[in-house]
Amino acid sequence: MKPASASVAAARGNPDWLADVLVAIEGGKAVRKEMPSGGRLHVDRALPFLCVHVSGDDRAPVAREIAQANASYLIAPDRATAAPIVAAVGTLLERRFGAFMVIEMGELACDELLTDKAPFLPPFTIEVTVGKEAPIRAAARAFVAAIDAIQVKFRTPRVEVHSWPEDRRTATAALDIPFPLMRVRFAPIYRQHESGKIYPELRERLIAAIFDAGLRAFAAFASSTGSLTASTHRALGRKAFIDAVVRTDRCIDEVASTFDFLLAVTPINAEAAWNEFAASGFDRAPRFLYRPLTLQVEAAKRKLFSIPYEHLEDPVLYQLYREKQQELDLQLSMLSARETAKFIEFGRALYGPVETGLLRAAEDVLARSDNGATEAHVSASAARVYADCYLVEGRAREMIAEYARRCSDFEARVEVRDDLPSGLLVSGRRLLIARSTLMPVDRVEAILSHEIGVHLLTYFNGSAQGLRLFRSGLAGYEGMQEGLAVFAEFLSGGMTSERLRLIAARVIACAAMLDGASLPEAYRLLAHDHGLPEADAFNVVLRVYRGGGLVKDAIYLRGLLQLLDHLADGGALEPFWMGKIAASHFGVMQELSARGLLGGPAVRPMFLDHPQASTRLARARSGMSPFDLLDN
Repeated sequence: MKPASASVAAARGNPDWLADVLVAIEGGKAVRKEMPSGGRLHVDRALPFLCVHVSGDDRAPVAREIAQANASYLIAPDRATAAPIVAAVGTLLERRFGAFMVIEMGELACDELLTDKAPFLPPFTIEVTVGKEAPIRAAARAFVAAIDAIQVKFRTPRVEVHSWPEDRRTATAALDIPFPLMRVRFAPIYRQHESGKIYPELRERLIAAIFDAGLRAFAAFASSTGSLTASTHRALGRKAFIDAVVRTDRCIDEVASTFDFLLAVTPINAEAAWNEFAASGFDRAPRFLYRPLTLQVEAAKRKLFSIPYEHLEDPVLYQLYREKQQELDLQLSMLSARETAKFIEFGRALYGPVETGLLRAAEDVLARSDNGATEAHVSASAARVYADCYLVEGRAREMIAEYARRCSDFEARVEVRDDLPSGLLVSGRRLLIARSTLMPVDRVEAILSHEIGVHLLTYFNGSAQGLRLFRSGLAGYEGMQEGLAVFAEFLSGGMTSERLRLIAARVIACAAMLDGASLPEAYRLLAHDHGLPEADAFNVVLRVYRGGGLVKDAIYLRGLLQLLDHLADGGALEPFWMGKIAASHFGVMQELSARGLLGGPAVRPMFLDHPQASTRLARARSGMSPFDLLDN
C-alpha cells in the first residue's frame, strides 16, 4: 500500500515517478531524479526545507549552482512544473518535521547599479522577499546577517528585504505553494556588464557566500520551528558524495599516482656524494644523481587540467579539489625544472618562504640547546646501543602487524633499499628504509611513531573516507602532517636535543639557501656556527639542496609551531587522524564530519597509548614552545 502522501500526489494527476520518489523519501532513501520534462529533484536525506531554482535556460547559471549545492533541491524548467512537485514533497516532509520552508533562488535580469563610467565598483543588489510568518522572518534575518558579514573583496552586497502581498498568489512570478517561501534574487555581478564574459573568482565567491547564507536561513527556520536541531548550519549540507565527485576524485588521484614527488627529488647517491664533498675539503658541492622521471610532465598537466569541476554541486569539495589541482600543478612544474634555477622558485611558491618568526624560532632552539652539553651528550652516547636497518625493519613490521590487528585495511609494506639517504621515508602505503640507516635504539620507537603512527596511519584512515583525496592529502597538508609526526616523537618519549636541533637546522639551511648561499656555505653555517656534527650537517644540506634547492624541510618546525598553537587554543587532535589535512582544513573536516560525509578515524595512533602520552598532551594544551619538548 502506498503512503498517504504518495497516494495524494498520484490523485492530483502528478506523474508516476513522483509517487515513487515520495515512497523513497519516506523510506529514508536518497533521491536523485532527472525529470522527463527537464530539471532534477535531489533529496540527499529528509530535511524540513527545499531549495528551488526555476529556469528553462542557462541565463541564471550561478543561481542554479547555488541551488544544486544544497542537500535538497529542485531544478525545474518552469513554475507550473515546480509547484506540484514542491507541494507533494513539502507535504510529506512537513508532516514528518512539523514545518517546511522553501528558498527559491534566482538572479536579477541585470546589474543595474553598475555603469561603464562608474569611478569605482558600486554595491550590488540582493533582493529577499518573504512572508510575515515569524519563522520565515527569522530565516530572512539570518540570511541578511550572513550576507552583511561577507568579507568584501570586490563589491559590497546591498540587501533589500520585501514582503509578499497578503495573497502571495497575486505576486509576480511567485511559486504557488502552501509553505513559507523566501525568494532570493541577486545581481549577476559575476559577468562583465557589456560582453557577458565571466569573472571566475567572483563567481566562486558569490556561490560560496550565498550558499552559506542560505544554510544559515534554513538553520534559523529549523530552530524557530523546532523542526530540527543541528550542531551547526553547515551540518545541513550534503551527506553523500554524488557520482561526479567520485569521478573527479579518481581522476585527480590518477594524476597524483603517476609520480612520487619526494622520491623523484631525492638523490640516489647520498654516500658517494658525502665522500666527494669530504674529499674536496667541504669546499665544492657534490654532484647529486636522481632517478629518471617515469612520466611526461606535459601529458600529466594536460590530464590534470582536463578534469571537470563544474558538476560537483558542493562548494566545499569544489574548493578542495581546485586547491589540490594547483598543488599538483606546482609539483609537476618542479619536476620539469629539476636541477635548474627555476626549481627553487617553484618550491617557494609551493611551500612558502621562511618567515621571520619561523627563522627566529629555529635560531632560539639552536641557541637554547647548549652546544657544550650537546657535545658531552654525544660523547657519552658512544656507549649507546645502535639499531641498524634490519632491527628497524623488524620493529616496523611488528608495529604494522599490530595496526593491522586493530584495522584489517592497514596493509602497509616495508622495503629496505640502497637508493635512499640514511633514514626512513613513507611513499603511499610503503615504508622505505635506507640500508645505511643507523640510529640509537631508544630512537626507534619515536621514529616509527613518526612514520607509521602518523604518515601511514593517515594514509589508511584517509582511504577509509571514501575519497582518495584524503589519503593522498589535501593541498598544503605536509606542514601539519610533519608537525604531527614530530609531536608524535614527543608523545612516545623519544624527542632528543639532537633531533630538535636537526629540525631547527633545516629551517636555518632553507633560509640560507633562499638567500643565495651555496651548499658548502650552508654546510659551514651549520657545522661551524651552530655546532652540528659533520654527518648531520651534510644530511641537512643534502635534503635542502636536492633537486636544485628544496625549501620543504622548513615545514617540520613550522607545522610543529602551528600544532602547538592549535593545542594551546583548545583544538582537538581527532580530525587530524581522519586523513592527511592542513591546519587550514581543520574547520572543513569538522564540517564534512558534521554533515556525515566523513567518518571517524578507522584506527587511532598507538603512541597515544603510551603511559605518559596523556600527561604530555595536557602539558602541550597548557602552552609549550618547541624547546619544552625536550622535557620528556
